[in-house]
Amino acid sequence: MKRKLPVVKNQKLEATIVDLTYQGMGVAKVEGYSLFCDDALPGEKVKLHVLKVGKNFGYAKVIERLTTSPDRVTGKGKAYSQTGIAPLQHLAYPAQLKFKQKLVSDLLQKAHLADLAVEQTLGMAEPYAYRNKAQVPVREINGKLTAGFFKRGSHNFLPLTDFLIQDKRIDEVIQKVLAILQKNQVTAYDEATHSGILRHIMVRRGHYSKEVMVVLVTRTNKLPNKEAIVNEIMAACPDVVSLQQNINSKQTNVILGDKTQVLAGKEYITDQLNGLKFEISARSFYQVNPTQTEKLYQEAIKRAGLTGNETVIDAYCGIGTISLSMAKHAKKVYGVEIVEAAIADAKKNAALNNLDNLEFEVGNAEDWMATWQEQGIKPDVIMVDPPRKGLTQSLIESAAKMQPKKIVYVSCNPATLVRDLQSFMELGYDVTQPILPVDQFPQTAHVETVTVLERKKRE
Repeated sequence: MKRKLPVVKNQKLEATIVDLTYQGMGVAKVEGYSLFCDDALPGEKVKLHVLKVGKNFGYAKVIERLTTSPDRVTGKGKAYSQTGIAPLQHLAYPAQLKFKQKLVSDLLQKAHLADLAVEQTLGMAEPYAYRNKAQVPVREINGKLTAGFFKRGSHNFLPLTDFLIQDKRIDEVIQKVLAILQKNQVTAYDEATHSGILRHIMVRRGHYSKEVMVVLVTRTNKLPNKEAIVNEIMAACPDVVSLQQNINSKQTNVILGDKTQVLAGKEYITDQLNGLKFEISARSFYQVNPTQTEKLYQEAIKRAGLTGNETVIDAYCGIGTISLSMAKHAKKVYGVEIVEAAIADAKKNAALNNLDNLEFEVGNAEDWMATWQEQGIKPDVIMVDPPRKGLTQSLIESAAKMQPKKIVYVSCNPATLVRDLQSFMELGYDVTQPILPVDQFPQTAHVETVTVLERKKRE
């Protein structure tokens, strides 16, 4: 027999918010049934309008707030919540940090790992304007080239000039570039008809170097008035050291196409991270919050307990940001990454910093671990910093097989971290220090963590 749900669509009711989801939505319970709603904080009593009901949970809209949480702050504007740029902007920053700590604790509890301690979240002094990279879609609004963002889960475009969490200079450069392109008759991309020229503007800025890269993502090879555009952008923005055009002619929501050409300046910008120099190209994966990345890597190195005598494997090394940081404190670092261009960058970055105790390889980490093991390489520390989907079971098994003393796991998704910790524990590893959450993305529900696992001593 079908269970009768305690709520129906379009019903209006009063409820108290009891929790926040990992996406930052308020949770109200009606006879054990969860209703998720935006802009609602724990402890607040609200009037709700039920929008959608499913078998196990539903969605509702707050029509009136009857009480207000002491952690509520005035947001900077509706658009930042609607687009998902800053879904936690209505929550005071100290409370955001507590929320992220609780997020990790709750997941551990669900997995019966409640005995694992979670430290307070490492936050930022200034939790706005931190992103060193922007990729913004461009559309034509009232005949004018306009940057903005799409509403969550839709193709509705919201114009924006201040993106709140981006470096302020990036916002300024976007507006100057748009004005120059407008003047030179460049049309905006039209998704519906797959016509027009300009799809996105991508801007990167060095936190220390202040160097700026601008990438114009176009549907066509041809850019009208190219010479004038190049001259005007370089004159209007003297800090732009790299101006590029990326061509993406496909009907897709992937931002960059396969072909990129330099229109002026260099192919890359340079910047520093913990005193190391990096060359960052248009496609480089480089952490977007430089201030917090420095702290994150310092904490990972500190927790790894490097003394200068260790052999380290970095299993997702990218362009070498963490490998190089660890190489300063270790005897030898082996880095592996599946993206060939990233490894070319990693080798270049090692040379740039005169570090010769690193070896970088292209391929699957599991395959290289097997090869290194055959070669008799015995790592003291294995470092993993995987994408959101976490580690594969085969990588976990390959890492455990090498029997390092420590595994340092930097995670950008607590759900997959908790799953992977259980696998490591089954293979003879224990979490030996409190897990440290680091706030890489203030005003959003994302949280990074540093976890250290150590091999159990044989009795």
